[in-house]
Amino acid sequence: MNDFWIILTACLVACSCSILGCFLVLRRMAMIGDAISHSVLPGIVIAFLLSGSRDSLFMMLGASVIGLVTVFLIQWFHQSGVQSDASIGVVFTALFALGVLLVSLYTRQVDLDLDCVLYGEIIAVPWETLQVGGTDIGPKAVWALGLVLTLSVVLISLFYKQFKICAFDPAMAAAVGIPVALFHYLLMGLVSVTTVASFESVGAILVVGMLVVPAATAYLLTEVLSRMIIYSMGIGILSAVSGYYVSVVLDASIAGCMITMAGVLFILALLFSPSHGVLVRKWRQKCGAARTA
Repeated sequence: MNDFWIILTACLVACSCSILGCFLVLRRMAMIGDAISHSVLPGIVIAFLLSGSRDSLFMMLGASVIGLVTVFLIQWFHQSGVQSDASIGVVFTALFALGVLLVSLYTRQVDLDLDCVLYGEIIAVPWETLQVGGTDIGPKAVWALGLVLTLSVVLISLFYKQFKICAFDPAMAAAVGIPVALFHYLLMGLVSVTTVASFESVGAILVVGMLVVPAATAYLLTEVLSRMIIYSMGIGILSAVSGYYVSVVLDASIAGCMITMAGVLFILALLFSPSHGVLVRKWRQKCGAARTA
């Protein structure tokens, strides 16, 4: 039963991250998840200092707020003339450093397990359960990630056309009356909440892998956004399931094996994709040269 909960949690993380990752890849903002995962550290510490508790709910609320602040600052710096990648680098390093400073100043006598928050340990998911009326209804992570996935699916389904146009051509979206800034912050808000919700399962750092790699792999396989989303979710699930069993065989980190398998699938797509595959293109070039000879 523990295996089931671990695999289910990993699949929920993969699906949640993969859906949003498609839009991030198309908008060339793939590393925004990396920025959020680092910059939320001061939010975690501030939440602890205000609440006096290490309860995951307070940690998630504090981290979510700082995640949205991160997105706002990155966008503001970019609009002020700073390059996008430089904006991301400045904001996440500054906020992460602030978090480290707060930890060193105010939590020296407290066992604040930031390694768990940043790197996660999915094997502990089955033991962190939610109790309702004295009844165990399953792991907290499953419920949290399920709600986040549902929220993302509902919002993207309702505003799919707007998200699509904003991703491919923001200028056209603005011209037809779509509030580009609103949908930008809505997408970034979903990324922030998803990143934070995944802390205690695969960890913030490895969420970056699930945000980027399945979507980038799907991008190599299709040029249709709807298919890209479906493919990325399938690749994410396959990475999660295969990564779990690889970790069992190797007795290694579960989350690490999941991202490793995602990387293997990306390499396979890069080499053998019908439209973008390196080996496929070389084979076609050889065939074309042979015909003209």
